Amino acid sequence: MTVKQIRVPGSTANLGPGFDVLGLALKATSASEKFSICLELLIEQLPEGNSIPGNCEIMCKGEGEGTFSTACDENLVTRVALYVLRSHGIRGFPSAVRITMTSGIPSCRGLGSSAAAVVAGVMLGNEMGHLNLSKERMFDYCLVVERHPDNIGAACHGGFIGAFMKIQTPPSEPSETLSRSLDKPPKDIASHHQYHFNNDIKMVVVIPDFHLVTKDARGRLPQNYSREDAVFNAQRCAVLPYLLGEKPLRPSKISEAMRDRLHQPFRMGLIPGFEKVLQTLKAENYPGLLGVCLSGAGPSILALATSNFEQIAEAICAILWQEQDIRYDWQVLEVDYDGATCRDV
Repeated sequence: MTVKQIRVPGSTANLGPGFDVLGLALKATSASEKFSICLELLIEQLPEGNSIPGNCEIMCKGEGEGTFSTACDENLVTRVALYVLRSHGIRGFPSAVRITMTSGIPSCRGLGSSAAAVVAGVMLGNEMGHLNLSKERMFDYCLVVERHPDNIGAACHGGFIGAFMKIQTPPSEPSETLSRSLDKPPKDIASHHQYHFNNDIKMVVVIPDFHLVTKDARGRLPQNYSREDAVFNAQRCAVLPYLLGEKPLRPSKISEAMRDRLHQPFRMGLIPGFEKVLQTLKAENYPGLLGVCLSGAGPSILALATSNFEQIAEAICAILWQEQDIRYDWQVLEVDYDGATCRDV
């Protein structure tokens, strides 16, 4: 029996000022952690003669188990795979397979669960159709479905990336794009660049026990910005990647470079306590802390730090608890440099 494994990391985006530009692929520091921060597909080729609807049997495990559809034409991963196949003239899964999807990425928490599913779907379509698409070409397919090059770029290529769309279209969610008839994407519709990242830096992520849909968070943003605010973010976004790759690190400069005026101020009301977190947690008061921001659109909060991870996480949780009495998990994460992979097992 042929068995393949597709693995896609979770990701964080923006890092404060890099709105829709900066992305960072994430992984757990050990296998014993609560969240693996990756999506894994185990693909098993079934014997000929198996009668399965759509030639695809789906099992979902881990985060979101019981909430994701196991129907081939409804599950996000397989819908994306079918789009890739059909764009190459293949109507469906060519042979019967069992796909076990195990997610260790909390969904709707700003940790790239949707981007991971889209990337996994494109890779699945590539494998099932024996299409031999390059990573760059798969990047095009991903961005047709979800036009967030920051998360998609990090999930696909790994590491710390900056990305931009060459063909300017409004950001979109998979539920919107997959409801339309899609053709093959143009080639090279986006570009990405890998930045150096100082491996002394860890990501302390505080994950609240409530969901925030990216579309709803984006709906809080204004249609227009002042020149002053645009320049404020552009200046910091240009300098932050360089600062995060330096040795030695300069906490005061990084903290200032992680400030934002384009998205976080408008999302404060969606994450009770976040404004106070930004006001309270300063690099000069917490040794090892470099800066704090929303992870993507939130509601998870991300702190970049080199030490005192527990102290920093508990300080964030304490402030959030004062505003909203719900459960918060926290975890220390590292950069995932592998990006999306597919291998025989």
